Amino acid sequence: MSFFEKLKNGLSKTKASLFGVFKNLRRVDEDLLEELEEMLICADVGVATAEEIIDRLRDEIKENKLKDAEDVKQCLKGILAELIGEGEPLHLDGSPAVILVIGVNGVGKTTSIGKISNTLRRSGKKVVVAAGDTFRAAAADQLQTWTERAGVDLVRQSEGSDPAAVVFDAINAAKKRNADVLVVDTAGRLHNKKNLMDELAKINRILDRELPGASRETLLVLDSTTGQNAVIQAKEFKNAAAITGLILTKLDGTAKGGIVFSIRQELGIPVKFIGIGEGIEDMEPFSSKDFIDALFDETAL
Repeated sequence: MSFFEKLKNGLSKTKASLFGVFKNLRRVDEDLLEELEEMLICADVGVATAEEIIDRLRDEIKENKLKDAEDVKQCLKGILAELIGEGEPLHLDGSPAVILVIGVNGVGKTTSIGKISNTLRRSGKKVVVAAGDTFRAAAADQLQTWTERAGVDLVRQSEGSDPAAVVFDAINAAKKRNADVLVVDTAGRLHNKKNLMDELAKINRILDRELPGASRETLLVLDSTTGQNAVIQAKEFKNAAAITGLILTKLDGTAKGGIVFSIRQELGIPVKFIGIGEGIEDMEPFSSKDFIDALFDETAL
């Protein structure tokens, strides 16, 4: 099954209610708009974003005198596509380029690193991964399992080691092995925001010193099933780190796929990867066109 087919199936919970609204449509009126707004909020688009979408849809219906359900659906599709914008690829300039991966425990950070490393290797990149989460028991063991599946190198130290020291070793290994990309795992749980900021700052200082010309992506991993809690997490991390993109996991198990729109609208941070399964092939760079097409495809319902 292709990734797009998996995406269509994964979004089935989110879009079931959407098509239920249109399926029962008798006429285009304010009741329809209220029902659509409620559906968007339930899908975790967010209240403010849902209101904006419905206001724009109301104006389009009035201006173009839309009466048909299909016309209204296509109009809504266009508004959502414009809202989410174009997908933004990774910036991997320099050798090695750096991808710093952050996020709380339990969101799928380790598996995401394995899947992204696999995607990069398949595209011809040589990848080294730094096991910088030295606080969580067995974190490096789990990461090693995923890097072995992905066919990429891992640099690790013993549990409780200084994460910055691991990153330093990984930088040297990446240079010696002529790696194209260095992926850095980070601690998923620190005692407070200051600890998080201090730890990330220390890692970034080493990266600045040892790889001054390399591009750097800081990707925040979020669990889609947590809905608006993911938005709150993103806001907290945004205050502590210069996030360049998001990784949304578990989109296949949620009715809250609207979180993509909420995050984009409220935070202005692009989604760069989405995950829709447990397999190593089940994560791909985010395509806004594919996401919208999958959301409005009724064949998977």
